[in-house]
Amino acid sequence: MERRLIVNLHGTAKIGENNHLWIGGADTVKLAKKYGTPLYIYDVALIRTRARGFKKAFEEKGVGYQVAYASKAFSSIAIIQLMDQEGLSLDVVSGGELYTALQAEFPAERIHFHGNNKSVEELEFALTAGVGCIVVDNFYEINLLKMLCRKLNKKVKILLRLTPGIEAHTHDYIITGQEDSKFGFDLGSGQADKALQVVLESEFFEVLGIHCHIGSQIFETEGFTLAIDKLFSHFKIWEESYQYFPRVVNLGGGFGIQYTSDDTPLEPEQYVMAMIDEVNRKMAQFEEKPMPELWIEPGRSLVGDAGTTIYSIGSQKEIEGVRHYVSVDGGMTDNIRPALYQAKYDAYTANKMNDKPAQTVSIAGKCCESGDMLIWDLELPEVTDQDYLAVSCTGAYGYSMANNYNRIQRPAVVFVENGEKQLVVKRETYEDLVRQDVPLKSKVFV
Repeated sequence: MERRLIVNLHGTAKIGENNHLWIGGADTVKLAKKYGTPLYIYDVALIRTRARGFKKAFEEKGVGYQVAYASKAFSSIAIIQLMDQEGLSLDVVSGGELYTALQAEFPAERIHFHGNNKSVEELEFALTAGVGCIVVDNFYEINLLKMLCRKLNKKVKILLRLTPGIEAHTHDYIITGQEDSKFGFDLGSGQADKALQVVLESEFFEVLGIHCHIGSQIFETEGFTLAIDKLFSHFKIWEESYQYFPRVVNLGGGFGIQYTSDDTPLEPEQYVMAMIDEVNRKMAQFEEKPMPELWIEPGRSLVGDAGTTIYSIGSQKEIEGVRHYVSVDGGMTDNIRPALYQAKYDAYTANKMNDKPAQTVSIAGKCCESGDMLIWDLELPEVTDQDYLAVSCTGAYGYSMANNYNRIQRPAVVFVENGEKQLVVKRETYEDLVRQDVPLKSKVFV
């Protein structure tokens, strides 16, 4: 049977002139030659489409909302400026992400500060910057915030992060009596009740509401509706015991994307519509209460399938009857997800897009690790060291988790839209690798 190439392209990606992969009106092979490889390429139009899709559902339903980009997926000045252009809020989880956002001149009042172990310095930075809210994760943090608010004479808006006992991942969900998680206050054990009581009694907190996050790469809405049911059942108890009802319900993120043809995510609007409909149903038991604002935190689903990594193909090794290895000039230094989670990706020969597959190969990275494998058993045409490999859906957790193992430089990042291209992150140099190194000055260490 003749082999057939199955191409699953996203956004503006297409097979264009010269049998090349084009994204955003730009030839990816020309981009690779100009900026070098590995190279992250982002389809800006697709990011805008995703952002507007999430917002559209809230606006059609007339529900107060914030869509906050979870910047851990990919944080840089340019991507944060793009999210600002689209009217999104921003989720940060460290002082470094907060600093990047402020360098991008992102409005501090639209920044939400997360994290399970925020330091005193990070919390003080957030308070002095005037972030919109802090998502409080534990009792230790409550005490730190009290101390800092007293010192700075400030009152801070907060959400309490709850673990509702629902864990969702792809097509599965698990309901447990007590969630085993490093994050948040558990509903089942009474931690959440105690935390609410503590913050309501404090003069330093304005308790906007609650936050929860039930998983990642979620392809169905059932996990979200189960979490909403459990949360609102508890809100009834809070209303009776503490006369408190949240003004904000943040349902987190975790919306899935299509890494390979096996993945079947929903459109952004479908997740949001299901959330709104379930909250509306639960609000029937709170007749005199206004509908809370609904916040969500998409990260991967905004940038994941908008990113493509281009590699130069290098050495090959064929073990007859066993495996054919094709090595590229990147690997676990620019995409550690396959090594960490056995993540799967689609890939194509960027300069031979319509060529028929002729071999089954496995894509190896260049790091000195046997586990540095990007893709197993990939159908490709015959390739040489003059060819380029395009790995799709690398826009989330590629650059943000990139590293300098083996002293390999982190790649450049290019944005493309309507035929325009812009370098938004420069490729690291060898000089960058040693910039923070301090040589020995004393013979004591010789």
